[in-house]
Amino acid sequence: MKIETIKQRNKLLIAMMLGMLLSVQAFAQSLTVTGVVKDNMGEAVIGANVVVKGTTNGTITDFDGNFTLTANKGDIIVISFIGYQPQELPAAANMNVILKDDSQLLDDVVVIGYGTVKKDDATGSVTAIKPDKISKGITTSPQDMITGKIAGVNVVSTGGTPGAGATIRVRGGSSLNASNDPLIVIDGLAMDNDGVKGMSNPLSLVNPNDIETFTVLKDASATAIYGSRASNGVIIITTKKGSAGSAPKVSYDGNVSFGKLRSKLDVMTGDEYREYVTNLYGEEKLPHELGTANTDWQDEIYRTAISHDHNITISGGLKNMPYRVSLSYTNQNGIIKTSNFERFTASVNLAPAFFDNYLKFNINAKSMVAWNQYADGGVVGSAITMDPTRPVYDNSTNVFGGYYQWSTKAEFNNPDWLLTKNSLAPQNPVALLDLKDDQAKSKSFIGNIEVDYKFHFLPDLRIHANLGADYSEGRQTTIISPYSYSNNYYGWNGTSYEYKYNLSGSAYLQYIKDFNEGKHALDVMVGMEEQHFHRTGYEIGQGTDPVTGDAYDERKRDNTAYGYHSTLLSYFGRINYTFLNRYLLTATLRQDGTSRFDSNNRWGTFPSFAFGWKMKEESFLQDVDFLSDLKLRLGWGITGQQNLSNTMDFPYMALYTANREFAYLPMGDQYLTTLRPGAYNPDLKWEETTTWNAGIDFGFLNGRITGTLDYYYRETNDLINTVYIPTGMNFSNMLTSNVGSLRNQGVEFSINAKPIVTDDFVWDLGYNITWNNNKITKLTASDDSDYYVATGGISTATGSTIQAHKVGYAASSFYVYQQVYDENGKPVENTFVDRNHDGMINDSDRYIYKKPSADVLMGLTSKMTYKNWDFSFAFRASIGNYVYNDVLANRSDVSTTGIWSTSGFYSNRPTAALDLGFSGVGNYYMSDYFVQNASFLRCDNITLGYSFQNLFKTNGYNGVGGRIYATVQNPFVITGYDGLDPEVQGSADTPGIDNNIYPRPVTFLIGLSLQF
Repeated sequence: MKIETIKQRNKLLIAMMLGMLLSVQAFAQSLTVTGVVKDNMGEAVIGANVVVKGTTNGTITDFDGNFTLTANKGDIIVISFIGYQPQELPAAANMNVILKDDSQLLDDVVVIGYGTVKKDDATGSVTAIKPDKISKGITTSPQDMITGKIAGVNVVSTGGTPGAGATIRVRGGSSLNASNDPLIVIDGLAMDNDGVKGMSNPLSLVNPNDIETFTVLKDASATAIYGSRASNGVIIITTKKGSAGSAPKVSYDGNVSFGKLRSKLDVMTGDEYREYVTNLYGEEKLPHELGTANTDWQDEIYRTAISHDHNITISGGLKNMPYRVSLSYTNQNGIIKTSNFERFTASVNLAPAFFDNYLKFNINAKSMVAWNQYADGGVVGSAITMDPTRPVYDNSTNVFGGYYQWSTKAEFNNPDWLLTKNSLAPQNPVALLDLKDDQAKSKSFIGNIEVDYKFHFLPDLRIHANLGADYSEGRQTTIISPYSYSNNYYGWNGTSYEYKYNLSGSAYLQYIKDFNEGKHALDVMVGMEEQHFHRTGYEIGQGTDPVTGDAYDERKRDNTAYGYHSTLLSYFGRINYTFLNRYLLTATLRQDGTSRFDSNNRWGTFPSFAFGWKMKEESFLQDVDFLSDLKLRLGWGITGQQNLSNTMDFPYMALYTANREFAYLPMGDQYLTTLRPGAYNPDLKWEETTTWNAGIDFGFLNGRITGTLDYYYRETNDLINTVYIPTGMNFSNMLTSNVGSLRNQGVEFSINAKPIVTDDFVWDLGYNITWNNNKITKLTASDDSDYYVATGGISTATGSTIQAHKVGYAASSFYVYQQVYDENGKPVENTFVDRNHDGMINDSDRYIYKKPSADVLMGLTSKMTYKNWDFSFAFRASIGNYVYNDVLANRSDVSTTGIWSTSGFYSNRPTAALDLGFSGVGNYYMSDYFVQNASFLRCDNITLGYSFQNLFKTNGYNGVGGRIYATVQNPFVITGYDGLDPEVQGSADTPGIDNNIYPRPVTFLIGLSLQF
């Protein structure tokens, strides 16, 4: 055998041996890991995540808690599940894992007033949610994150205005004239809910990306600890913090969006208008020549709005001091031209701890600077009514700055062009936008320092103190060109200034102790709080005669300055007692004093009691495996209300206000400023709301299905109400008094489930439904079935109202005539049912017909994840809400005197008005025909995303993780309502009246999240 052949064989043999060794080594390193995951009660944990640390290699436990995956020897296996502490264990062939309850999620997750409570020990109606970063939709403000997510909480945005606020109602409204807003508490600091110039939404200063949890306290057992201002529920917002001892982490969240008008109101085009007017008058009898243009005025005011949002967060922690810093920038354009919202926010959180965590600090600071560019509020209505045969611009005259406008006949015979404006005619909507510059800038800061100390000599006793401040200032400058078609013939250049601050301090002692080997548990807390609210402001500016240069309607600081302030002083206490870890008792008591009432009525006392029974802990249910939770809750309590308005800080005192210009008293050569008195009531006192609540919390399949069912009954007595009094008894015939009562009762049901859980696919589903019934039970000191309080002003006929507060009906119910219809189902103009059969149609024939508040509200959220992909959507439904279509009612006159006004102008009409054929004479607008069913099903958002990790990974660097996603917001609404949008909130005095709503756009968004 040749030497070369032997060498070749030896090389081959060596190679084979090395290959075998490597294979054996690889086989030895790789192993199949099987195991079971159970909780500390010995029950299988379904759907727990089992992952090889630092990789994407993982699986999910099955219905019996079993799992199987492949790993290498020496790998670390991470086992985690919501509500449990994660475990990290070395890979082994057989693994039996016990997950312990996560004390942060189960023992301390529920933040309540002045402290926390174990989730399964809560006795009140409390809902805590953690915002889902995957299924969240577009969240410009915090309220966007809870819309449709919580049973009993109704969030209605004020429209599509950039940076707009929202009306939030918890279990309906409990007041008529006082505030119905819930109390907002941010990191322990109670807010006043009132914005300043340029900041209509006070929640705008909180970056949604900073929010850790929302906790909503709904029944009196939960809210009574806040006593004052808690009649309408409490929303507690807790922001994120850093982690002690962790390395710095940097994250980025950003998106760009494109908003478009979802639908327009159907009005006549230029060609249709010319045809209609010609047929109406006859071609030879036109009152005025028609234009030749085909202008779609709605197209002229709307646009595709491009917006973007960016957030950067740095978090981590030194040994004893977790920290978190965030910065954000938002630039949101509105779909109406010229409207824009721009905002910078910054927040800092420091949470140092000393003396082995006996002494803890929590320091929060949040600031915001925002700019608003407002579009004229009447532009939507003008776009509907402006003559479509007229052009946008008219360069034949410079009277109106180059824009076409209707003018009076004076233009032909009077050289003074100031008299040619026809102020009664529809205004050119493009000119309304271009000739008005309405900008506002606001600044806001909130900060607080919390100190918590456990006494070294008695660790069961702790003292907690909180000192906080809220400061805001706003400036709104409005410049209207003299060429503008506004009713101010001289234009305007003026600025309004507003300042407010809120100082708060509280302290409480808390003693927590288990006795007799855990058979008894006691939690006692007592404390006090004081808050001061201050608000000041003034206006300056003037209009100028462009011919003479003289000032017109000058406003000076000295004549317009105002200031308000109020104070609340409170003492409170709470006892939580638990027996055998299944019988729970909570009792609270709060006493509030307010500066808004006379000393005889200044203090209000607000108690509450609640009982809880953890039925699952009973022996007869402990062995029921499919049932993981069952708890009964019963509660009763009283809460108070004294928040009238900023302008009624001292309604019990006789106050005088300086009159403005021209109301002077001549005294020789001088003119002295006169004073006007205001109405007052020294007997005004607290409005009180009593609430009863019964609820059941349940869970199945080890928490895979959880839910809550609640029934509540709320009754408000001593309503702070405006009533008529005989002339001469006070400075006004209207007086704010404690007269009347109303009640809300309802049922709430919510359920969350994981219908499908596999290795690669998980489906999370959430549903909630609320039924609420609101009824006024008393309005006067005596029983008068015919008495009502008129409310709900409408645009047709000055001073007309379409709603009423009346005993036996919901607040702000529609008060109208019953329409008569012909054989074809068409309403007969000014023909109503004689309901009292007296042979006449008058105010006595009006009746209560429907209401603006919904009978039933529903929310549905769904999130599906398949490997790295996620798909989610959210729906909301409102059933039984009605809207008065003021847009149609005010434009129903399609006769010769309606299309062509005797004041000298043409105006367009919605096509729906043509079908009515009304002449515009009489009180047709008071018909129940215009009260329309506005029930709807709205898709809030649809999102598709893809998550990734270890991008750009190198030696020593784990790479970048993140997610890219696309969202469509408000893609469709299913409704039978004829207007632009069935979700009409209106103002506090005009709920459910549709007039000039800023349309909610459909928005397409592309976003990116990165974690470094």
